[in-house]
Amino acid sequence: MNRFLDFVHRSPSAFHAVHTLSAMLDAAGFVRLDEGSSFALVPGGRYYLTRNLSSIIALTIPDSGFAPFVIVASHSDSPTFKLKPHHEEEALGQYIRLNVERYGGMIMSTWLDRPLGIAGRALVRENGRLRTRLIDLGRDAALIPNMPIHFNREINDGYKFNPQIDLLPLYGDVQAKGALAREIAALCNAEPENVVSADLFLYNRTPGSVWGAQGEYFSCPRIDDLECAYTSLQAFLSAQHGPHISVFAVFDNEEVGSGTKQGADSSLLTDVLARTAAALDASDAELRAALCRSFMASADNAHAVHPNHPEKYDADNRVFMNGGVVIKHNANQKYTTDAVSSAIFSEICARAGVPVQHFTNRSDVLGGSTLGNIANTHLSMNTVDIGLAQLAMHSCYETAGSKDVEYMIRALRALYESDLRVLSDGEYAI
Repeated sequence: MNRFLDFVHRSPSAFHAVHTLSAMLDAAGFVRLDEGSSFALVPGGRYYLTRNLSSIIALTIPDSGFAPFVIVASHSDSPTFKLKPHHEEEALGQYIRLNVERYGGMIMSTWLDRPLGIAGRALVRENGRLRTRLIDLGRDAALIPNMPIHFNREINDGYKFNPQIDLLPLYGDVQAKGALAREIAALCNAEPENVVSADLFLYNRTPGSVWGAQGEYFSCPRIDDLECAYTSLQAFLSAQHGPHISVFAVFDNEEVGSGTKQGADSSLLTDVLARTAAALDASDAELRAALCRSFMASADNAHAVHPNHPEKYDADNRVFMNGGVVIKHNANQKYTTDAVSSAIFSEICARAGVPVQHFTNRSDVLGGSTLGNIANTHLSMNTVDIGLAQLAMHSCYETAGSKDVEYMIRALRALYESDLRVLSDGEYAI
């Protein structure tokens, strides 16, 4: 548990998450590929690449060479606030505020009265080039203050926050004018005028905590979806991989629809799989046949039933923290799970001794979606949507079950180690 909390601590932005994942792959001996160069792959090799420094794909190739794929995909981003290009605002001649806009669909009230850090990336002009520098102020830098109840008597009766008024963080007094730009430049070892642009985000600085009568729960920022990114990499690194090409993928921008060059709705995964096939001398026909025999798990967390509001959940298909891996279903295919992918994944979990739960929304409650159905529009293969049960999804401080981290690692390790074969359309062997 502490290793996961440390991973979250070292991943205050999607850029930092991918940097941390890359370091773990480097330590395990994976070879980093340059997407802008030719792929030189060999049977038995282990490789990874990044795009935009915020998405990452790694793969292991069996000794036999080209084969179908087993893929686990998650995402690196979480709802937050992004600093606007001109983000420094003077207020009342006394304060410096930060002008920010929402990224993704967060529970806005959870961001108030908390110590906030600032992290992301900057592009720096250096010796005629533009170089990326990761930025993390590494300190409590800002805070979004609540209005006192004396001036907002209706706050406990429901309040509609205006993000341009209520949610601007206080950064300092008027003497702090220009200080943030100078601090960012210092972290880049550059002059302020050479910091050309930046993608900077707020993040919750509250440390993670394991709690409960027997430590059965934990809370920290960005559980959705760093829990799945972390557990899938742990499974990927510890597995004795089966006779397929194993793929670990983490995409950025899921929280805003995945429609970016580094999102699940981009060509990223398609490009990597096609180029892998070509580098292993597989024809286009062999690639298409392999995709038909491949399998994907889209790993993004699920909603645990809330102890105070069980009426919001389908009584027969609700899930609980520490109850094992969740398979998510939706008749309208917001989740890609069907009988085939559910049966295959359930069987793998049963053999690994991992409990499985099934989630659907109430029929009168509109649910969310994730990256699985988006990725399937580019690569058609059997896909299951899975996750781990958590509370307060899209709060800046979420809660999940301590046992479930190990359950997911075991389940995904078993998936990577499986010999999954498609015998015909409708018949499968594991």
